[in-house]
Amino acid sequence: MSTIIPEGYRSKLSVYETQQAIVSIKELFQKNLAYQLDLKRVSAPLFVTEDSGLNDNLSGTERPVSFDVPSAGGISCQIVQSLAKWKRLALKQYGFEVGTGLYTDMNAVRRDEPVLDNLHSVYVDQWDWEKIIRREDRNLSFLYDTVSRIVTAIADTEEELASVFPQLTPCISRNVEFVSSQELEDLWPELTAEEREYRFVKDHPTAFISGIGNRLRSGRRHGNRAPDYDDWDLNGDIICWDRILNREVELSSMGIRVDEEALMRQLKESGCEDRARLPFHRMLLSGELPLTIGGGIGQSRLCLVLMQCAHIGEVHAGVWDEDTRKICGENGIFLL
Repeated sequence: MSTIIPEGYRSKLSVYETQQAIVSIKELFQKNLAYQLDLKRVSAPLFVTEDSGLNDNLSGTERPVSFDVPSAGGISCQIVQSLAKWKRLALKQYGFEVGTGLYTDMNAVRRDEPVLDNLHSVYVDQWDWEKIIRREDRNLSFLYDTVSRIVTAIADTEEELASVFPQLTPCISRNVEFVSSQELEDLWPELTAEEREYRFVKDHPTAFISGIGNRLRSGRRHGNRAPDYDDWDLNGDIICWDRILNREVELSSMGIRVDEEALMRQLKESGCEDRARLPFHRMLLSGELPLTIGGGIGQSRLCLVLMQCAHIGEVHAGVWDEDTRKICGENGIFLL
C-alpha cells in the first residue's frame, strides 16, 4: 500500500461539493484551453483496431486491454492508452487548417499501472488535444509559448473556481520555469529522474521539463516515450508543486510530433523499425499527415490539484486495494 495521508488533511469541500467542483473545472478548463490554443471539440474512440497502429505504446511495456468483436468477423481491438496518433489522423480527416486544432475527452484503462497511490489509478481520463503547425514552428520557442498558454488556461480556471468555492485558495504559479532533462542531470547526476524533478519543482512550482525520451550524456533516459508520436528533442512535461501532498505532480505530457526524419530516427533507436509498415506510419512517412503539436492533460490530476485533494480517488471512481480503502476511510478521505 503506497497511499500517503497528509498530516491533518481534511477535504475543503463536502462530498457533493466535490462533484460540483469537478463539473466546474471541466467546463471552465476546456473553455480556457480552447481559447488559448484555438481548438474545437470533437468526439474520440474508446478503442481502435489492433492492426491500425493508432494505439499508443506509452513506454513500451504496458499491455493494452484487448478484446475481439465476433460480430465484426472476430476483429481484434484495443482500448486506447492515449490518442496521440489518432488525433493527428483526425485533423486530416476533419480538414483542420494550420494554426487550429481539436481537443477531446480520452478515457483509458492502464492495467499495468505499477503502483496505485495518491496520483495513480488504472483509470485514466485526460483532455487530449492536437493542433496543426507549420514546419518552421518545429522549435523550442514555439513549444515553450504553447506551454505558457496551457499554464495560463490552468491558472485562469483556478481563479474562476475560487470565485465559486472561496474555500479554495489559488496556488498555481503562472511563471513557468523551463529546464531540459540534460540540465537536470548536470545539476544532480547522483539522483534519479524522479528525485531531480522533486528537487527542481520544489523551488520552481510550475516547471516544464523538456527532452523526455532522449538518451542523456550518462546513457540513461529521464523518462520513456513511445518513438512514434513526440519528437524527443521537442517535447516535455508540465509539472507543478502540490502543497497538500508536498510533492511534484505531472499535469501534462506534450510535444511537437515527429516528422518523417524524427520518426525513422526514433524507430531505429528503439528497435521498432517494423512499425514503419503500419498504416498510420506509412501515411506519415509519405507526407499525408499534417505537422502537429499536441498533448494530454490529466483531468483527474488537474481536479486533484485545483480542489486541493489528497487522493485521486476523491475525484474519480477507481479500483483500490483494501488497505488503501481502510486507511483513507480512517482518515476521512472519501473514495468515489
